[in-house]
Amino acid sequence: MTNIFCRIVIIAIAIAFNLISFAQNPKSKNVPHNSITPVGVIKNLSDSALLDVVQKQTFRYFWNFAHPVSGLARERDNTVKAEYYWDYINEANDEPNFSKGTFGPEACATGGTGFGILSTIVAVNRGWIGRDTALKRLVKIVDFLIKADCFHGIYPHFMNGVTGKTIPFGRLDDGADLVETSYLFMGLLTAKEYFNGNTPLEKYFRNRVDQMWSVADWNWHSKGGNKLLYWHWSPANDFDMNFPIYGWDECLITYIMSASSPYHSISKELYENSWVKNASWLNGKSYYGIKLPLGNFEKGGPLFFEQYTFMGIDPNGLKDDHEIDYAEQTRNHTLINRAYCIENPKKYKGYGENCWGLTAGDSYKGYVAHCPDVDLGVIQPTAALSSFPYTPEYSIQALKHFYYDLGNKIWSEYGFSDGFSETKNWYAKTHLAIDEGPIVVMIENYRSGLIWKLFMNIPEVQNGLKKLGFTSSYFKSNK
Repeated sequence: MTNIFCRIVIIAIAIAFNLISFAQNPKSKNVPHNSITPVGVIKNLSDSALLDVVQKQTFRYFWNFAHPVSGLARERDNTVKAEYYWDYINEANDEPNFSKGTFGPEACATGGTGFGILSTIVAVNRGWIGRDTALKRLVKIVDFLIKADCFHGIYPHFMNGVTGKTIPFGRLDDGADLVETSYLFMGLLTAKEYFNGNTPLEKYFRNRVDQMWSVADWNWHSKGGNKLLYWHWSPANDFDMNFPIYGWDECLITYIMSASSPYHSISKELYENSWVKNASWLNGKSYYGIKLPLGNFEKGGPLFFEQYTFMGIDPNGLKDDHEIDYAEQTRNHTLINRAYCIENPKKYKGYGENCWGLTAGDSYKGYVAHCPDVDLGVIQPTAALSSFPYTPEYSIQALKHFYYDLGNKIWSEYGFSDGFSETKNWYAKTHLAIDEGPIVVMIENYRSGLIWKLFMNIPEVQNGLKKLGFTSSYFKSNK
C-alpha cells in the first residue's frame, strides 16, 4: 500500500507541476496522443536548455496542431488572414494598404508544410518524437499530396486539408504557386535524404517523394522562354497574374529548386535574365557602416528574405559567379535590421539591443511585411530567432528578453506568439506556419548544421547550384 500511495503522490505532483507551469496557457488542455506537452516560462535555464525549450515548444505547432486528416501544416491558428502586396504604401498617409480575406480552419499552407517537414527532421534528431512515428506522419502527408490539386506538378499556395482542393489566394491566384512549392520540396527532399534506411516505410516514403519531384514542371512557369520565371499559373487564368519572380527577396530557393529538377529544369539564362539582371537584385550601399550586397530596399527588406531560402541552403562558403558572398549578405542584412531597431528613429517603446527584428507577420493592422521602410513598431520574434546562424550573440540576447521579460505576454503553447507592439500594448495571440518553422530549423542550423548538411549534400541540389554558377564548400569540386 505504501508503494501504491507513493506512486499516486508522485503522479499527482507531476500533474500539478504541469498545470502550474503552463497555467498562463489554458488552451493546452486535451493534448493528443504522441504529443509534446507544453511548458511555461522556466527560470534560470542554461543557454542550451533554453534553446531546447524554444525549439521543442515551437515544433508543437507542426506536430500537435497539424491538420488531423492530411497532416499538413495549417496556415495559422486563427482563421483571419490579412493579405499584403508589395505596393502597400499609400502615398497620401504613408500607411500600408490592406486587403483582408478569411480562410477557414481547413486552410493548409504548402510552403508552411515544407517548413514543418524540416522541423520534423529536427524533432526526430533531437529525440522529441520517434523516428517511426514521424515517418508515419510524413507518409500521411505525401499520400495526401499525391492526390491533392496540383498543376503541372506544382501545388497551390493554400489547399483544403480535408479535400486537397485549392483554396484561392486571390481572384487570379487560384492555381500553381511556384515559390510555395519550392519550400515544400525543400522539405520533402531533405526528409528523403534523412530517412534513408531500408525499411519498407522509408522506401515507400522516398518513392512517393520521387513521384512528385519527377513530375513538377518548373520550366512551365517560364512560358516557354528564357526571359522571365513566373510565380503563378492558373488553369482558368493562365499567366494573367503576371508576377515574375525577381530579386532580391525570399525566392532564391525557387530558382535553385527549378534548376535542380531532373526532368523539368530551367536554364541559367533564364535565372540570369529574370533574377540577377533585374534592377532590384543588387544594392551595394552601406548602412550603419555595414555593406548590403543585395536588394533594393533601403536598409534591407524584411528579414525573411535571409531565412526562407537559407533554411536549406548553407550561405557559409556559398558564392556565385557575380562575386556575391552569401554569408556576408545574410549576416549584414540582419545586422542592419538590428542597428535600425537600436537607432529607433520613430521612438517606439521597447526597441533596443535586446528587442529587435522586423519581418513579415501579424500586427495590430493585420499581416504586414515589416522592415525599416514599413515600421509600425511591431517586433516579430521569428526575425531575431531565425537569425541565430548569422548573429548568435545578438539572437540569444533577444531570445532571453522575449522569454524571461515578455514571456507572460508572448510565450504560449506553440512557442512565441507571432508579434507584439509595446507602443500599442498589443500582443498577438496568433501563430503562423511560415514564422514558426524557421525558428525550429534555423536554431538547429546554428546548433548542429543538421538541415544544411542534409540539403546541401543532395546530388540534384548540388547540380542545380552548379548550373546557376554557385560554388560551395560542400562540392567535392567547384570546377
